[in-house]
Amino acid sequence: MFMEFLQSLPSPVAQGMIWGIMAIGVYITFKVLDLADLTVDGSLATGGAVLVVLTVNGTNIYVAMLVAFAAGCLAGLVTGLLHTKFGIPAILAGILTQLALYSINLLIMDGRANTPISRRKFDLIVSSNMKTITYTIIVLLIITAVVIALLYYFFGTELGHSIRATGANQAMARANGINTDTRKIIGLVLSNGIVALSGGLLAQFSGNADINMGRGAIVIGLAAVIIGEVLFSKIFHNFALKLFACVVGGVIYYIVIAIVLKLGLDTNNLKMFSAAVVAVFLGLPYWRNKYAGKFKKTVKSQGGAPNA
Repeated sequence: MFMEFLQSLPSPVAQGMIWGIMAIGVYITFKVLDLADLTVDGSLATGGAVLVVLTVNGTNIYVAMLVAFAAGCLAGLVTGLLHTKFGIPAILAGILTQLALYSINLLIMDGRANTPISRRKFDLIVSSNMKTITYTIIVLLIITAVVIALLYYFFGTELGHSIRATGANQAMARANGINTDTRKIIGLVLSNGIVALSGGLLAQFSGNADINMGRGAIVIGLAAVIIGEVLFSKIFHNFALKLFACVVGGVIYYIVIAIVLKLGLDTNNLKMFSAAVVAVFLGLPYWRNKYAGKFKKTVKSQGGAPNA
């Protein structure tokens, strides 16, 4: 049984890497901008729908990936405008965009809830076929490295620093002449573009674009971000490494899911288990700080007792 699990491990690793790329997009809004953006549940499916429809209709797969990224950017732009120009709270603006994207995604797929795409007919970048899974993992590593390198460069520029300053302290950023509304919009555009790119990869890996493929995506994205942060925050201080930690978090998350499914968990309870995993990892930093503080106080009080 253990050997069977090891043989099946490359598939959840590849899937975890795809969701890890999506988690990088979530990281930009959740950690960099300090915004709760629920657009991702819709923009992930948008990326998948755009890529599949374009590829099926003869568009080059790399061009289709770029268009999928652009479609996600547009979704982020809508959320950004709703939030900054209409004064709608970010979380509600994301829900409104996500709601609209459901209908838009159906229109993109010509009214069908599911549009298949076959590796036999098209030259796809990634695939879940076990014969080519090693190649898929290598390709995903390259894509991950390129995405992280570009983001590392971008957030090292003056514009990138101003976006990070906006997330860290809006009042201080405005006091220094930064247009925080514009920075929020740019962050949301970039975030959802990366999420849609991940959606395009996921559609290829799954062999189809589904209207519900993004449902619960924010939970998985948060899980990957939090797992990566909890496990690597002490050793990963560089911004690029923090982004890489999101991808590692996605891989760990899917390996855990694979183990649990191997142990016989009812797939109907998978979403509940995912929520529980996120809740535990979200709570870990709080518990760690709380009980570490108590432990330090205890040690100090015991150490100071003989001198009293």
